[in-house]
Amino acid sequence: MIIFGTKGYLYQLAILTLVCGQCGNPAAHTLRKRVTKFSLFFVPLFPISTKYLTQCTFCGAEQKVTKEQAEQLQIQGADGPSGQAHGQPQQHDRF
Repeated sequence: MIIFGTKGYLYQLAILTLVCGQCGNPAAHTLRKRVTKFSLFFVPLFPISTKYLTQCTFCGAEQKVTKEQAEQLQIQGADGPSGQAHGQPQQHDRF
């Protein structure tokens, strides 16, 4: 019997102050990286998907961004007064 599935990891890269495209409020946005890895016998082996997104803390709207945009936002967040980087990953299992 072979047990396989996917395991998701969510990394918080930065917290930025941006104007939300959904609600229009200038609010804090979390910049996140979502990595899905293939797992065999509950051991994550290799990534099969990587996505970047921002989430508004005011209304909860999420917006996908490219890897290049995420890197730019992370640089801006590190330079700005409200930038915080490198949070702990959160795990999400799917079998």
